[in-house]
Amino acid sequence: MTSPPRVSADKPPSFFTTTKPNGSRITQRLNMAPPKSFLPLLALVPYASAWGSLGHTAVAYMAQNLVSHKTAKFAQSLLNDTSSAYLANVAIWADSYRYEAEGKFSSVYHYIDSLDNPPESCNVDYERDCPEEGCIVSAIANYSSRAFQKSVGIGEQQKALKWVIHFVGDIHQPLHVENIAVGGNLINVTFNGAPTNLHSIWDTAIPQKAYGNFSHANALTLANKLTAEVKHGIFKKESKTWLKGLKAKDAVSSSMAWARDANKFVCSTVMPDGPDAVFAQELSGAYWDTAIPIVTKQLAKAGYRLAAWLDALVELNEKKGYGEWEREATRAVALEPWQEKARQARRDFGPDCGCGEDHAH
Repeated sequence: MTSPPRVSADKPPSFFTTTKPNGSRITQRLNMAPPKSFLPLLALVPYASAWGSLGHTAVAYMAQNLVSHKTAKFAQSLLNDTSSAYLANVAIWADSYRYEAEGKFSSVYHYIDSLDNPPESCNVDYERDCPEEGCIVSAIANYSSRAFQKSVGIGEQQKALKWVIHFVGDIHQPLHVENIAVGGNLINVTFNGAPTNLHSIWDTAIPQKAYGNFSHANALTLANKLTAEVKHGIFKKESKTWLKGLKAKDAVSSSMAWARDANKFVCSTVMPDGPDAVFAQELSGAYWDTAIPIVTKQLAKAGYRLAAWLDALVELNEKKGYGEWEREATRAVALEPWQEKARQARRDFGPDCGCGEDHAH
């Protein structure tokens, strides 16, 4: 792929400040290393959240293709849905619920903000990157337990399972495991001539260009394609390694393995030449050509791992019960000043979303 040209300046700033539609201002550090270019700011555009309806629903359909009969029976009973879309029907619930008053607390659970240094280095550290309010890793651990706790009531069990279905999808999107520019939400780009941002195109525009706009029919077609590639096609050999580190008794280490796997693509594919190289660029051409194989693979991993994770949880709880999960005390990590500012920028950005037609929250 030919990298887009950089816009240079003699003395670029380390941080840029953006004004949100509600008038508040946030400051975000683009790069841990000395910045190489000035990023002219476009008006902040609405951002999307998660894989988008197509991706999440395809991941759920793929998991349905692969789970055991025992797991299917458990999920159908808990969700009170014996249809052919019992997981797919709830795959995007979490994205709507986070914008309801009672669900606002869950917005921080859709990501873990890796305070790393792409493209020079990519890494995720649970103690460093999962703050006291929680993150996607702690959420997967908590709700994987809560889905089997009858004491919380069936309504809370249902929510827990729906969150697990959604969050296992989210954690495979590289910009859901990255802090830089609020997970790419502040990196303005264009795609097919339309103004958007880097996070949004990875969620929605890139997969939809390849597999069509969202519908259950398109999602099912994509899921069946991914399932076939795992069973008989291009992912058959590689997929044998995708469950390495999966332990139902240790949801944190299991989901951290998935997070690290996704995060590495921030350096290799999402912004291999840094954020400057993609800022204000049209990304529907050569960039898309490079990105779509990774998007496809990550969706396949998500569906494959979701099925295996649900199977493992059902087996564990059938034998001895999963027990209530409590976040253990973690080692204290002193953040550098830029990391503190980057984390605060995420908090200031908040859960608000002026999303497009695919994310009608």
